[in-house]
Amino acid sequence: MTQIRPCSPVDISKLNLCNLDPLTENYARKFYFDYLAKWPSMFIVVENIERQIIAYVMGKVEEDPDYLKVLGDKYLPWHGHVTALTVAPQYRKMGLAKDLTAALDRACEQENAWFMDLYVRVSNKTAINMYKKMGYTVYRRVVNYYSDDPTGKGTSEDAFDMRKSLSRDKKKKYIRENGENHRINPEDIYHG
Repeated sequence: MTQIRPCSPVDISKLNLCNLDPLTENYARKFYFDYLAKWPSMFIVVENIERQIIAYVMGKVEEDPDYLKVLGDKYLPWHGHVTALTVAPQYRKMGLAKDLTAALDRACEQENAWFMDLYVRVSNKTAINMYKKMGYTVYRRVVNYYSDDPTGKGTSEDAFDMRKSLSRDKKKKYIRENGENHRINPEDIYHG
């Protein structure tokens, strides 16, 4: 039996079960508290019957500053972003990641976001396939986005920037076909 609910400040100290996975980004505690303070409806946890946090998603809504609208297609309008999504290894294949992603999508719909985006390692085929089944597509490939190396090979890894249009984007303006072939460098992502 599990329960999906908003994260509370006490939960921040209970994320270890999820964060032990080498594919999960780990942040300083202040980062988690900042997210919880700024976007409380977008920090969602799953708790098991023993009251352990077994999965969570952190997201936000953001946009580039207005003065960057001169960038045209590179300007990022109001959109939702999946910052972190993780499920403790022993609780995978239960649909929790899908449920958390759907909950965050709904929260961003309520914020009238144009689309959702996220970054995922190109080697994480399980996550990529799940996101594709949920309507996400690859927008672009970010070369050497991840500088850490959970494989132990001593190299960096590319990321797919995946996006899903929300109901506001009726013309699907913020997605593209064949995004796997559109390569950019990490320094070309952020503008503001």
